[in-house]
Amino acid sequence: MLRKGIRAIMWLILVAALVYAALFAYVCIREKTIPAPGDTDLMIVLGAQVKPDGTPSVQLEFRLEAALDAYRRCPQPIVCCGGRAGQEPQAEGTVMCRWLEEHDVPADSLFAETASETTRENIKNAAALLDHKPDRVLIVTSDYHLPRALAIAGDAGFKADGAAGRTLPEYWLKNHAREALAWGKYLLQKVTGTGV
Repeated sequence: MLRKGIRAIMWLILVAALVYAALFAYVCIREKTIPAPGDTDLMIVLGAQVKPDGTPSVQLEFRLEAALDAYRRCPQPIVCCGGRAGQEPQAEGTVMCRWLEEHDVPADSLFAETASETTRENIKNAAALLDHKPDRVLIVTSDYHLPRALAIAGDAGFKADGAAGRTLPEYWLKNHAREALAWGKYLLQKVTGTGV
């Protein structure tokens, strides 16, 4: 009996490891297959850590640089999403808007969403700021995060394109490993109908 129980546990561990490996591979493949964005009429930039001195972290600055490039190609309103966590002196959305304004994006094109803590909340709260539903949105986030952010935007009823900020090589494994877990949670929520 004990031997059967141990065998069952070993099989469960093996299955879990295979599922995780498949999700990890999926994250790596999906981020490389996102098409270049077309014309959009609203940009949603997803937040990341703000340093204690009130400046964007490197990862957040990469996202903002991608947003700035996209804005220069196609000027449009920008919603900067992200609340305040940990040692952050201000909400991420506020810091992001300030950075973009300092880089010549007009203040009247910038909207700060400062209450969200998750990607799902980013998208939902950004939509709540609008007085109309845009035809197509541009989601800007890190490369590894973009496929799931686009899936969540689709769940929220948006037609969405994506633009990716790069990732520092030294954080590649950590970010992709964590994103594989996030995909597992997302898919489980989709199957069970929770977290929507």
